[in-house]
Amino acid sequence: MRSFLINRLFQSLVLLVIVSIIGFGVLNLIPGGPMAQYGLDPGMTQDDLARITEQLGLNRPLWVQYFDWAWRLLQGDWGHSFRDGVPVLDVIGRHIFATLLLMGSSTAIAIAVGTWIGIRSATHRYSIFDYAATVGAMVALSIPTFWFGLVGIYVFALELKWLPAGNMYAIGDASPLDYLHHLILPSIVLALVHIAIWSRYMRSATLDAISQEYVKTARAKGLSERRVILKHVVGNALLPMITLAGIQLPSILTGALVTETVFTWPGMGRLFLDSLGYSDYPVVMGLLMFSAILVILGSLVADVVLAIVDPRIRLA
Repeated sequence: MRSFLINRLFQSLVLLVIVSIIGFGVLNLIPGGPMAQYGLDPGMTQDDLARITEQLGLNRPLWVQYFDWAWRLLQGDWGHSFRDGVPVLDVIGRHIFATLLLMGSSTAIAIAVGTWIGIRSATHRYSIFDYAATVGAMVALSIPTFWFGLVGIYVFALELKWLPAGNMYAIGDASPLDYLHHLILPSIVLALVHIAIWSRYMRSATLDAISQEYVKTARAKGLSERRVILKHVVGNALLPMITLAGIQLPSILTGALVTETVFTWPGMGRLFLDSLGYSDYPVVMGLLMFSAILVILGSLVADVVLAIVDPRIRLA
């Protein structure tokens, strides 16, 4: 286990370095560069632009800028926002709770509902429920998230007036119930695609577990079908889902970006788009690295948990 952890940590660090190099290079290849917003100010002279370029260190070679940024990052200095001069970590800190709240709630919904649909589809194979679940999953996977968001706003916010159309809370009311009221619609919209994915994977894993010899032996012993499914099938079918949970994290983050934009949710997704619009590269790089850390950490945790709960896995 120790060698496995060391190997995975080393791979994670290498991957983070690669992500940082590619992200830094791509951002600096964007036309206009970090000085694009300053250049739009009619009051800016060429001398002003040259002075700001020197102050920000943008007149140095790109590789020097990268190593300077990486060294400061290792020291805990993620830079300062070009937009308002606030430390990048403070900017991210103001938005991280909203994103984690949305991701956590949508993931819980997706796992709970998707697992139930997958198990029921497998145990009622070729039934009306199974066919309906299959069609529903295909529809959910074929339609973009923003469409579900817009339809949800129109139906439940504008027509039925059951739920708010956006934002995280009502102005002047930041109670837990108000947070929950605003969270329902965006978390369900974000969860829809992942419910479809979880249900299909869970159906396949359950069918595979049902066909195993130990399940046939359990039935031969006279155990009820319910007990066979709960005790012998579900536990083994859930093992591949642990890995899937880690793999799904990048798509959840991507979906959160779209969902936050549709519902004006004040999370990291909206912050990312706003920062791109303002060419606020320190914040964009900070969000990129923070998201990469979350994704890699999620994958690492999934691998470790799977190794712990599945005795069939042998780690050197």
